[in-house]
Amino acid sequence: MADQSEQANEGRLIALVTGANQGIGLEIAKALSANGYLVLVGSRNFGNGEAAAQRIGENAYPVQLDVTDPTSISEAAERVGDEFGRLDLLVNNAAIAHTGKPDQTLEEVTRSGLASVASLDEMRAVWETNVFGVLAVTQAMLPYLRKSGAGRIVNVSSGVGSLTLNADPSFPYRRFFSAVYPASKTALNAITLALALELEGENIKVNAASPGFTATALNNFQGTDSIEVGSRNPIRVALELDGPTGTFTGPDGPLPW
Repeated sequence: MADQSEQANEGRLIALVTGANQGIGLEIAKALSANGYLVLVGSRNFGNGEAAAQRIGENAYPVQLDVTDPTSISEAAERVGDEFGRLDLLVNNAAIAHTGKPDQTLEEVTRSGLASVASLDEMRAVWETNVFGVLAVTQAMLPYLRKSGAGRIVNVSSGVGSLTLNADPSFPYRRFFSAVYPASKTALNAITLALALELEGENIKVNAASPGFTATALNNFQGTDSIEVGSRNPIRVALELDGPTGTFTGPDGPLPW
């Protein structure tokens, strides 16, 4: 990897994708690599990230990154600074839906996450990854995004986090709204907008992108869309160099906060 800094200085945009060893994160990393980016494949398990980077090809490099571990975040940021000197794009994709058995149905996960009965320990664990982890990684990477001159942050969110949609009785997924995963995406949206407002004067764009109801490990592959379909909107937002800031979009266009 001794030549990474040299490659980075040849006009190649540099991106970091968290949770990029599988699912939508992997698809985003593949698309960025195919569009000329040097992609840092963030993975909690370095071996899984290494395997994913090999699948992506020569433009991809694994980075051990556990978004709930301050030491891991600090070391990843230090690596970005030492080897590349800047970061052009941060995609906060890593997320979990619950901490229970992996084969639970959506209905089981929803019932256990209802505000009246939700385990506060589980809520803390999910929010640690989906909310606090996103902000911790973003704060650590901001010095290098500022050196880009046109940095961008994409937070992979979900339509089930929209308060406006869930307040509408006709919204088909409102029965899944609960205090654990869906509300964590509501909080993520709030952080996205807070960052967008704060950073708009620094030419750093911050947007939230929902993949839609995608079949991934997050929901025990119970979604209605394939990973290839679900990754399209986050990829579109990630590749949009001259797009807006402070937006929340889904596969069919803008979503209400």
